[in-house]
Amino acid sequence: MTRLDVREIPPVNRHPTIHDAFEELAPGETLTIVNDHEPKPLFYEFQAEVERFDADGYEVERVGPEEFVARFPKRDQ
Repeated sequence: MTRLDVREIPPVNRHPTIHDAFEELAPGETLTIVNDHEPKPLFYEFQAEVERFDADGYEVERVGPEEFVARFPKRDQ
């Protein structure tokens, strides 16, 4: 599992950083991101643009007022 806390990354750089980390995953692995808001726009972006993203396996949990943990699984195929 790869965990990436993007709260300290400037917002303009967050999505490219997340996409790069997802690309580096092996099939079947999951990218877990920690964000300061629910990453719904990122979910929709992945759903539309990333073929290996397993949208059915996506999970998000609100841990605190400014802490959301989201899991982006990568499909085997």
